[in-house]
Amino acid sequence: MAAEQSQLPIPPRGTKGTDNPVAGLLMKALRPLAGRQIASYRKATSPEPPKMMGFPTVLLTTVGAKTGAERTHVLGGFADGPDAWLVMASLGGSARHPAWYVNLAKKPDQVWLEVGNRKLKVTPELLEGERRAKALAKIVSIAPRYGGYEKKTDRQIPILRLTPATD
Repeated sequence: MAAEQSQLPIPPRGTKGTDNPVAGLLMKALRPLAGRQIASYRKATSPEPPKMMGFPTVLLTTVGAKTGAERTHVLGGFADGPDAWLVMASLGGSARHPAWYVNLAKKPDQVWLEVGNRKLKVTPELLEGERRAKALAKIVSIAPRYGGYEKKTDRQIPILRLTPATD
């Protein structure tokens, strides 16, 4: 049995961002739509990721740090070589990290990625320094809206590189 991967760091939350007091209520109201989006995604017959708003999307499944329940999210997913993907924990420039990032950071050995019709267990790597800067430039070249998120918050938005797990 493979050794459990140690937790990833969770950078401090910011003091400013796009947080909205009604965002939680809005997310609850949109949950059925997200479920339909995920179901539609899973009908994909191609290994290519579907596009939404002009950029490729992936499904990321994590396990709740407190609940232990699997949670799946539709995210922008950007190819970084033949078998690696980049995702950004932007939450639209919020001062806080998305729940999926906290779950992934606390349980990095329980992460799955769906790209088109492929599903695989992945190992996340938090990018820092020059590698993070290059990844951000790649993401922004494909989906320019991601470039504005860091201007909305003062937190360090995590960028992750996901590669197939070896266990």
